[in-house]
Amino acid sequence: PILEQTFAHPAGVREPQTNKLPVFITTTATSAELIKYAANAFLAMKISFINEFAGLAEHVGADITEVARGIGLDERIGMRYLMAGAGWGGSCFGKDVSAILHAAQQYNYDMYLVDAAVKANLRQHESIVKKLQSLLKVIRGTTIGILGISFKPNTDDTRDAPFLAVAKRLVDLGATVKAHDPVAIPTLKQKHPELNVICCETPEEAAADCDALVLLTEWDTFRHLDYNALGQLMRQKFIVDGRNALNPEALNKAGFTYPLPLPRGEHHRHPEPIGRRRKHRRKQIYLRLLQLRVRHK
Repeated sequence: PILEQTFAHPAGVREPQTNKLPVFITTTATSAELIKYAANAFLAMKISFINEFAGLAEHVGADITEVARGIGLDERIGMRYLMAGAGWGGSCFGKDVSAILHAAQQYNYDMYLVDAAVKANLRQHESIVKKLQSLLKVIRGTTIGILGISFKPNTDDTRDAPFLAVAKRLVDLGATVKAHDPVAIPTLKQKHPELNVICCETPEEAAADCDALVLLTEWDTFRHLDYNALGQLMRQKFIVDGRNALNPEALNKAGFTYPLPLPRGEHHRHPEPIGRRRKHRRKQIYLRLLQLRVRHK
């Protein structure tokens, strides 16, 4: 009945307009288990891939949202899971990736790509902290407000959420951390009482007397906050968008210092295309070799 959608829908539950029948395949238990692990490992790698390119884009002056859209137009790649940000989390990716790495280890087999995806994800957490350090110079003694606790919007699930790693790192560095999330605060208090953060009921409370704000979950409500008003509550107007979800131009108008990635359309310190710079460098090397040949004649 479930596969063919022939069961009666429960009272009060709206029946979907279209019923898409799932693909049903018959396989062994081992292959079925590996299908599940491979699917989540692949998606985790896809997110880590775009996050790595986001880091490179910051250095060369590219807009990672444009890069993601460009490669996503290729139907072999697709648009989904190409949102660069603070890293993946939740109940599936971390658990399944760890499980498959452990299974491979038991067979003395190295999963290089999957292992690299995990390391790249951890680096995303640290990159948030490094951006704060570049803005504030010294973390110790500062107050930092974090918007978003859950690993993704529209859930209170905090399992493997980037917030946990970022908040702990900031506290270890001597910062006072305040946090707000529309629904995940009770879960945080229940699951992580050891985390020394101040839970705030509103974004305004989280921003009050802060030296910097960090967006870690792209709740829709955070996209439409009055950042002019938030800035008035803060000691310093620094903000790090860990999800590329905010409008850089609006933040700049509100007086915020917005670190890399740069606002769309602005030039970086390397305005020339990479290929042109590489060609220029080859020309410099060639001329230097000619000079050496002439000198030794």
